[in-house]
Amino acid sequence: MSYDLIVIGGGPAGYVGAIRAAQLGKRAACVEKERAGGTCLNWGCIPTKSLLRNAELFHLMRLCGGEFGFSFDNLRYDWGKIIKRSREVADKNAAGVEYLFKKNKVDYVRGEASLEGAGTVTVKGADGKTQKLEAAKILLATGVISRPLPGFPFNGRTVVGSREAMVLERQPKNIIIIGAGAIGVEFAYFFNAFGTKVTLVEMMPNILPLEDTEVSQALEKSLAKQGINVLAGAKVVKAETGAHGVTIAVEGRKTETLEAEVCLVAIGVQPLLPAKLTARLTERGYVQTDERYQTSVHGIYAAGDIIGPPLLAHVASYEAIQAVEGMFTDHVPKRTNVFPGCTYCQPQVASIGLTERAAKEKGLKFRVGKFPFSASGKARAVGEVDGFVKLLFGEPHGELLGAHIIGAEATEMIAELGLALTLEATHQEIEASIHAHPTLSEAVHEASGQAFGAAIHI
Repeated sequence: MSYDLIVIGGGPAGYVGAIRAAQLGKRAACVEKERAGGTCLNWGCIPTKSLLRNAELFHLMRLCGGEFGFSFDNLRYDWGKIIKRSREVADKNAAGVEYLFKKNKVDYVRGEASLEGAGTVTVKGADGKTQKLEAAKILLATGVISRPLPGFPFNGRTVVGSREAMVLERQPKNIIIIGAGAIGVEFAYFFNAFGTKVTLVEMMPNILPLEDTEVSQALEKSLAKQGINVLAGAKVVKAETGAHGVTIAVEGRKTETLEAEVCLVAIGVQPLLPAKLTARLTERGYVQTDERYQTSVHGIYAAGDIIGPPLLAHVASYEAIQAVEGMFTDHVPKRTNVFPGCTYCQPQVASIGLTERAAKEKGLKFRVGKFPFSASGKARAVGEVDGFVKLLFGEPHGELLGAHIIGAEATEMIAELGLALTLEATHQEIEASIHAHPTLSEAVHEASGQAFGAAIHI
């Protein structure tokens, strides 16, 4: 079989790249070992948001029902149905990608790919049979997998990664989560909402260490208030599995030994490389590419998580489109360092652009505008007053440098500020844009005004 492009990997970089090539009139194939959609649609972004929605609803009804005039004599949940719903959501999304392959005439090849060299891919199917595919260009988009803690391997029962954590047959009474990035924090919220005793361990001084420090500290207070035991600035010095769970020794503000039925290790990821990969690698194992997303092997390209951070589905899709358009059109591929980051716990966290910490490190002159949701009429009406909007504006021109939100619907609100950054909007332009009342997004308008002494409601 001969193609213009073969994509190895069917995740947000892979399937998007294959479909874009087909839209450009090219014959494309996408090889996927498991199912279209990759980790994101099947074992990451989508099913976890289903689980988090369940947690949010139960948490809201259990703790805040009285505030809204509701009472429950016997509020219960079915753990099995919660897990089942998340799998059904994932399956429907994967089926949607498979439909898009058919619609765009992309050949969808199931099996494990081996990269023989430029122009040739061997695919081994579930039945053991192999087939060779040929193409002028190959796009690697195989993504990443969870990285284990050294000396503490995953076993699928007491030591798990994010994939196993979302399909545990039985809810653990207690769980230790090592790593408080987005994955660790989201699972901490999920398990805690249903009554599991959660201890969240983070080696860095703050949870969500890539976020603005003020946001990270606010989230830590909120999670602690919800009952999560947060140990920031704590290093794991010993980890052991036993007959009935795990024992973890940590050193931080104090030295302590933790015990739990399950340990979720969320310390990061490692690239998943197709067999016989010949492309030059970086020291961390990610595939290295040039400005056109091409590896050191002519005709072999790479995009998405496989080429390194930021490890985000939306960035992966962007990179794949850039790579494919660069292959087959006069388009000059672009890289981006401006992208939204989102964490879907409650309160939600979303950001784009520079943190205050980064702006200071760069020696920039800037102003900070901040507006709390406690001063928002809409936030009060819906009972979501935790958090704030924080904006950074450069001086002397007032251009937006960074935006940080912690609070309800933060992950939806950040899109406006992404557009503002892309268009190099200033605080005057944000203030000149009338925001509907009552909405949570009014907090963006007010934060912009607050930076320059023009906020009305604070």
